[in-house]
Amino acid sequence: MIHKIETAKNLIAFRALGQVTTADFKTVILPELEGLSKESNEINFLFALDTDVQNFTENAWFHDAVLGLQQFENWNRVAIVSDSDEMNFNDGFTFNTTGELRGFKKGAFNKALKWVEGNSTL
Repeated sequence: MIHKIETAKNLIAFRALGQVTTADFKTVILPELEGLSKESNEINFLFALDTDVQNFTENAWFHDAVLGLQQFENWNRVAIVSDSDEMNFNDGFTFNTTGELRGFKKGAFNKALKWVEGNSTL
């Protein structure tokens, strides 16, 4: 399941817990992204994985997620928080050339949040 994390108004953040499906992504994340995209020139996004990647029930969920995220053109900062080796992002990974994407370990959640908010540079 994906839950929204209440944060500053200049970003949206989510936490994945337990089993996660493509439907979770489409009903929780996409509507929030669409709303922020209409309200702001920039999308700042944080996604924290507090579940094992094996709990993502559909193999295609990540492919569907990336395709869904590509429809937005106003990315600014994206942080993925996970201790999974399977979700290893480096600074060179991008799905869209308009923004920055960084991976953070769970212990650095607050650092990731500050970076996405724009209150920190790395």
